Amino acid sequence: MPGGRLTQQERQQIALGLADSLAYAEIARRLDRPTSTITREVMRNGGPTGYRADLAHRATERRAHRRKHTPPRGPGAPAQAYGRDDEAVREYEEAFTTLLMGQGLPKMTARVLTCLFIADAGSLTASELIQRLQVSPASISKATAFLEVQGLIRRERDERRRDRYFVDEGVWYQSTIASAHGIAQVAGIARQGVSVLGRDTPAAARLENIARFSEFISESILRAAEQVREILYTKPRTDPGGATEPRPDRG
Repeated sequence: MPGGRLTQQERQQIALGLADSLAYAEIARRLDRPTSTITREVMRNGGPTGYRADLAHRATERRAHRRKHTPPRGPGAPAQAYGRDDEAVREYEEAFTTLLMGQGLPKMTARVLTCLFIADAGSLTASELIQRLQVSPASISKATAFLEVQGLIRRERDERRRDRYFVDEGVWYQSTIASAHGIAQVAGIARQGVSVLGRDTPAAARLENIARFSEFISESILRAAEQVREILYTKPRTDPGGATEPRPDRG
C-alpha cells in the first residue's frame, strides 16, 4: 500500500470517482489507499459535491509550506501539555474534525467541537477558540450558537465575565437521546400519512413500514442509551460495613 501524501494524479482520480458517485471505499480500493485517507481528503477540500483536484492539491501544498516554515519552538515557549507531540495532535484534531463533518456537521462547527473535546479542561472561551483556530469572531459565534441549539455544548460566564463554552461528559448521551426523539418524530409523521392516504393503499403500506421501523429503532436507542448511562455514570458506594456497591451518579 503506497504511503506519503496524495499525488495530483491521485486527486484527479478521486474527483473522477466522485463524479461517478463511487463510494469512498471504492475510490480507496482503486488507489490502494486507506478509506480514511480518501474521506479526510474529500471532507477537508469542499466535500463530495465541491471537491476539485487542482484546488485540493494547491491547498495541500500551502499547508505543507506553512508547516515547513513554522519557526521552531523557542526555549521560553510553552510546551505541549503532558509532553504531547504537536504534529500528532494536529493530525488527530484533523481526523476527528473530518469524522464529524462526515456525520453532517459544517466544517467550522466540527472544528470548534473537536477543539473543545480535546481541551483538557473541557472548556474554552470564545477568544481562546479564535486564537486556536485562527478564524474570525463571527465564525466562532455562529458555530457555538449552532452547537448550543443542538445541545452539544453549554455556555456560562466565568469570573471575568467572559463567555466560556463547555462539553460535558454526558454530551454524547444527550445527543443520542435527541437523535432518538427525532427518529420517533419520523415514525409519527409517517403514521399520520397512513390515515391521510388510506390504509389499504401502496403508499400507506410503505409509510407504515417506515413508522414501525423508526419506532423500533428509536425505542432501542433510548433503551440502550439508558443502560449504558447506568454503567458509565455509576460510582462505587461504601456501605457502613465497609463493602462497596455501585450507585448511580446523577450529578
